[in-house]
Amino acid sequence: MNNQFTTTMEAANAQAKQNRDRTVSGLKDGAAQATVGMEQAQEKMRGGVERPMKTAEDMFSFYQGNIEAIAHSSQIFASGMQDLSQCVAATAKATMDETVSTMKAMSSVRSLKEATDLQQNLARATLEKAVAQTGQIADSSIKLTEQTLAPITARMTLAVEKFSKTA
Repeated sequence: MNNQFTTTMEAANAQAKQNRDRTVSGLKDGAAQATVGMEQAQEKMRGGVERPMKTAEDMFSFYQGNIEAIAHSSQIFASGMQDLSQCVAATAKATMDETVSTMKAMSSVRSLKEATDLQQNLARATLEKAVAQTGQIADSSIKLTEQTLAPITARMTLAVEKFSKTA
């Protein structure tokens, strides 16, 4: 009976060892699968976070470029307006100088015809200069407008190119 008890105990121990080994093996496999699953979930989550972050960075960079283009346009406009103002002021000064000169000349005229001729010459010269300057100011204004809008137009072109690729 002792022999049978020993045999039964050995069989029970062998069965217990086999069950334990299967359980440990199952736990190891489960842990490995859980680890793989967690790594895949983390990778998906990382990808899910990285894409929006990259998009946000791209958008911030794009908007920063827009602000720089607007600042550059403003500088061009301010400089151009200063140049136009200086041109108008110089012409006004020249016209004033010519008017003062004509008035001085009128103080020493000897006849009404001389005075009329001086006034007519002054009016003609003033009108011709005004017409010429108006053309120059119009041309300069058109050029200034083109130069001012160039950085903004470039950004709009970039936006169309960039967003047409993503659409």
